[in-house]
Amino acid sequence: MINSILIFPIIAGILMLLVRKRFFDNLMLNIYAILHFVITLFLVFDKGARITIPYFAVDGTNKVFLLILSFVFLMVTIYNNGYSKHLPTFNNIRIKDKKICLYWLMTMAFVLSMTGTVLSTNLGLAWVLVEATTLTSAYLIYFNRTKSAIEAAWKYVFICSIGIALAFVGIIFLNISTGDVNTMSYSELYRYAASFDPLWLKLAFVFMVFGFGAKMGLAPVHFWLPDAHSESPSPISALLSATLLNSAFLVIVRVFKIMNIAQCDDYARLILLVMGFLSLFVTAVFVYHIKNYKRMLAYSSIENMGILAIGTAMGGAAYYAVILHLIGHSLAKASFFLTSGNVLELFDTKRIKSISGLMNADGKTGWLWVASFLAICAFPTSVLFISEFIMIKEMILDHYYVLCALFVFLLTVVLYGIGRAVVKMTFGEISADKAPLLEENKKKITISMYIPQFVMLIAVFTLGIYVPRFLQGVINAAIGGF
Repeated sequence: MINSILIFPIIAGILMLLVRKRFFDNLMLNIYAILHFVITLFLVFDKGARITIPYFAVDGTNKVFLLILSFVFLMVTIYNNGYSKHLPTFNNIRIKDKKICLYWLMTMAFVLSMTGTVLSTNLGLAWVLVEATTLTSAYLIYFNRTKSAIEAAWKYVFICSIGIALAFVGIIFLNISTGDVNTMSYSELYRYAASFDPLWLKLAFVFMVFGFGAKMGLAPVHFWLPDAHSESPSPISALLSATLLNSAFLVIVRVFKIMNIAQCDDYARLILLVMGFLSLFVTAVFVYHIKNYKRMLAYSSIENMGILAIGTAMGGAAYYAVILHLIGHSLAKASFFLTSGNVLELFDTKRIKSISGLMNADGKTGWLWVASFLAICAFPTSVLFISEFIMIKEMILDHYYVLCALFVFLLTVVLYGIGRAVVKMTFGEISADKAPLLEENKKKITISMYIPQFVMLIAVFTLGIYVPRFLQGVINAAIGGF
């Protein structure tokens, strides 16, 4: 079954390059999304399914990451069915089909590389696949071919390549720390971690957390993220924020477990804590002055990755909060970015000050915009409210009063910054000169561009009240990965 989700996109990609017809290419992407989700359900919930092949496996740690990736990919694909009808095109029909073909093909390759990263059982292979996510998604960031998109793509490739180089140095130091244990297999590293040289291991962790942290979007190595997320097509922004960052976080979690077993966890926790609070601080500073609403959502992703790093550093019950936050952020942020695609279709601008009266322009988009904001800002009953509440409780129980106050203060500043922009865009009157444009653009938004956000938001607010038993088992298994 693992073979199926890894091999199908390769075969489909070859066929897409040969056929190059919009209908066929879109069909292949939809088939892959459905196949990916169905197989993921079997791998995650069916104990009788074959869940291991050489170098790839489903274990307790990566099940929740795979489930999030698969579900968000399915939702994004449904949205993309409507969105792709109005993608930028050239006058020549052959070039147009080629461009759309590459969009779908690289989307499929991007998901394949993330799937491989999540399923990888080998740190060296995970490093290769993380780099593959950069190569496959760079074209998607560049897709609109504007000056800003080209700049964002180059910045993305440059910073992530530096990050992956740092991670490679970290892997070398890790290999030195292992002594005679010559392996990069996670299971073998866990088995012998207690005997690793602490000095080299600590040095390795610094390089790897900065290397993979660049991909995760942790400050101070986050600089690519606001540009890349804001310039990508909205479905790609959703995948970048809701799935790519998680894939890099999983690799950090794997390495963090090695530090735990080697009894170097205090050192690792300090680094994650500093990077986590720095991510919150960077977001709080910049989100207040943001003029581009997609860029605003990108900074929100930096904030939430910081929260995951802080929860990981705290340990204990915060591990449960980390998994809940991982799920909630992925669904809420994917919904927010997809809805931003509707806003862009309506107003033809990303500037916050140029948009008002969204609720009057398109009521469904307006309500989805507000609901996505409430979900990402941890408004009850959002599952993010539960995760952040648990983290605050743990800080108080562990007597980290100053950190708790700083945590709440920074979250409040971010909430105000995003909320101010959302309220300004959602309410108010539509200017008379924009009314004809909105009437025309509203026709571009199909039912498939509302349903995915509605489904994901229902899940976010439901999980804040009740976590089904089958999902609870997956969450409990993931906690063991720390």
